[in-house]
Amino acid sequence: MEIRKLNIPAPEQTEGKEEQELVFALDIGTRSVIGIVAQKCPEGLKVIDTERLEHRTRSMLDGQIHDVPQVAEIIKAVKDALEKRVGTLKSASVAAAGRALYTMTAEAEMHSNKVITAEEEKQLNFLAVQEAQKKLAASDLVSDTSLYYCVGYSTIYYSIDDMRLKSLVGQRGKTAKANVIATFLPRQVVDSMRSALASAGLEMQGLTLEPIAAISVLIPATMRHLNLVLVDIGAGTSDIAITRDGSVVAYGMVPMAGDEITEAISRQYLLDFNVAEQIKRELADNDKEEIVFKDILGVEYKLSPAEITENIMPGISDLAKEIASQITVLNNEAPQAVMLVGGGSQTPHLAKEVASDLNLPETRVAVRTPDQVEKIIDIPDALKKPDAITPLGILKTTSLQSLNFISVYINGDEYNLFNFKDFTIADAFLNADINIHKYNGRPGMGITITINGKTKTISGTMGSLAQITLNGKPASLTDKICEGTQIEIKRGEDGQIPQIRLCDIIDTASAGSVSLNGNKVPISRLFFINDEPAKDNEAFLKDQDCITFSDRGNIAGILQGAGYNTDSIIYHYTLNGTEKTCESEPTLLLNGKTGHLSDELKDGDEITFVEPKRISLNRILDTSNKGSRLTVTFNGKPCTLSLSGSMVLYVNGSIVKNDHILNDGDDIVFTPTKASKAMINDVMLVAGYEPPRPDSRVKFLILKNGMPAEFTTPVSDGDNIKIILTPIEDELINNK
Repeated sequence: MEIRKLNIPAPEQTEGKEEQELVFALDIGTRSVIGIVAQKCPEGLKVIDTERLEHRTRSMLDGQIHDVPQVAEIIKAVKDALEKRVGTLKSASVAAAGRALYTMTAEAEMHSNKVITAEEEKQLNFLAVQEAQKKLAASDLVSDTSLYYCVGYSTIYYSIDDMRLKSLVGQRGKTAKANVIATFLPRQVVDSMRSALASAGLEMQGLTLEPIAAISVLIPATMRHLNLVLVDIGAGTSDIAITRDGSVVAYGMVPMAGDEITEAISRQYLLDFNVAEQIKRELADNDKEEIVFKDILGVEYKLSPAEITENIMPGISDLAKEIASQITVLNNEAPQAVMLVGGGSQTPHLAKEVASDLNLPETRVAVRTPDQVEKIIDIPDALKKPDAITPLGILKTTSLQSLNFISVYINGDEYNLFNFKDFTIADAFLNADINIHKYNGRPGMGITITINGKTKTISGTMGSLAQITLNGKPASLTDKICEGTQIEIKRGEDGQIPQIRLCDIIDTASAGSVSLNGNKVPISRLFFINDEPAKDNEAFLKDQDCITFSDRGNIAGILQGAGYNTDSIIYHYTLNGTEKTCESEPTLLLNGKTGHLSDELKDGDEITFVEPKRISLNRILDTSNKGSRLTVTFNGKPCTLSLSGSMVLYVNGSIVKNDHILNDGDDIVFTPTKASKAMINDVMLVAGYEPPRPDSRVKFLILKNGMPAEFTTPVSDGDNIKIILTPIEDELINNK
């Protein structure tokens, strides 16, 4: 194994060597392990030593440990070399490769017409992360999400009623949404790394992700509003991270990197892999004019870097195309700029090829080196290389965190969390697969009512949020937790059915006054609930109640409110065996003119109203003529005669007078007494017929119903009376 030592002055050795506040960062890569030791100082971290050691075998594949003992041996060798110069190292911060990382974007929404609080925004973020967990479980990527840690999330954007916002706090709208990108790491990756460190005599002090570490060095938060791409090209994979709109919006990985170039050189010149790897590194040396090597057959080559590069350009182009393609998939378009880091980024012409494939100017794709890193000072030249970006990022992002497994308790149940960051209650709930939304009180059932044909829905009260306590005290999702934390979550109270009165939703006040039969009466709306008059405007409404009312008061409402009977009185009776009907109607005047019950009123109107009167027999019978009548036909025309006499009235079998008041259902019998008889001369008199004079030489013949009759012959109703006049000469002729 090769150990490369830096000529960095060792810190002052004192008796309290272990007491020095040293920070140890390890980048356990596919090809090598880089260790950096720094010392805490007021400015941040001061680099005091570094060590790099190559793996002797391919014990790391695509950034993941496959041979724990072999990796542990290299880690220990790096640690031992550093300890000789800086003192005892007991713990280290590390990073997991992006190769093992899964990312999911997800969205959650909530419906509320209230102003959104900070706590509700946090809960919405939490729900979105849980949606990301569900998407990961439903995907074909993993078989069991319980074997994965949620290592963090970023909110991509918020929205209210489809309008994007930076924050929901203080906003109001019908539908609020949070869109997040959540990252998940296999537990096996963490467990194997812990095992390798433990075998080397180290505890895991901090854990981050390689893409996150690299971004922390090159793209600080103040630059993340730009659409930038960072590509960490290692030996086995090329990890991609993208920023936009102030946050990291996507992670990705290409299963191709520096090894692809090494293998291209190996195939081209029949070389051992390690020899080809050395040639690849020499290609990145701009001062190298000639590279000398022998193939497996012993043939010696003396070639310029340009000649070798030209022969392996197909491999370089393929790697560039794969990186550009994945960037386009993740970003949907070409970004503003691309930063290349890692050992593989130094491959000749790679940056130029990536720029061409993305249709970007060559100046927008560059290999970056960590010449300056915020809060890290005295960076040696040996670390001012593209492959030192990640170890310096590890040093910056995780070295100040104390990390191990912690046990927390949720409603009395124990849960173990891998403490790779400052954990919050939300992280504990995610680990325990607790859906806090189910603990929030449900909204109260609403009611639906109908007002003059229009449906109105009144929502119940909102349920209260879940009640969370931390060690017995009220807490929120963002409160930090530690070893032994006791968390309690209780279901919020459900909302209530709305208590709504008629007067709460409709103005029941008076609209002026009118004069009713000389008395002042207020105009008030007449309300009906389910077709029944509303007796109390303070009464609570029920679901499905149907309310009707007039926008203005009408005469019917005023009269009913005053207790008047506005209905006509209808009588059904029998008269001499025949069924009959009569009606008594009320008298209604509005401002001196005939009015109607449906007439709407205005302030100052005058109403005169008389209830319907009872009916006497005089109204339905002609009792002024106490005789009888008969009708006969006289010379082909009807003739009616009145006969003098009297009459008798019976109601329901009892004799009554003609002013008797009629009742519904009365049986009336109208019986006239015997009247004087009428004779034919009475008919002639009524008909105004004058018989011929005696000297008129006319024979006078009276026929009653076709039979000869006299002037004094009685007549009856319906008789047919006819007078026939015959000249005497005609009679003599007829007799001869």
